[in-house]
Amino acid sequence: MPWTSNDAERHTHKATTSELKELWAKVANESLARTGDEGRAIREANAVIARQAEDGRGEPGKAR
Repeated sequence: MPWTSNDAERHTHKATTSELKELWAKVANESLARTGDEGRAIREANAVIARQAEDGRGEPGKAR
């Protein structure tokens, strides 16, 4: 079953905006389709969101 942006909150606290939540779901679903490994898909999505959050992307008022 594909993940939705609503699932992001259960897997990472760093997906604080709708943009980051949608990105999390996109990355997780693409990784799952590519590898067939749910754990890896979640880890990859979490890593992407962590990098985006560190860069200040997806947060209101921050430069991209």
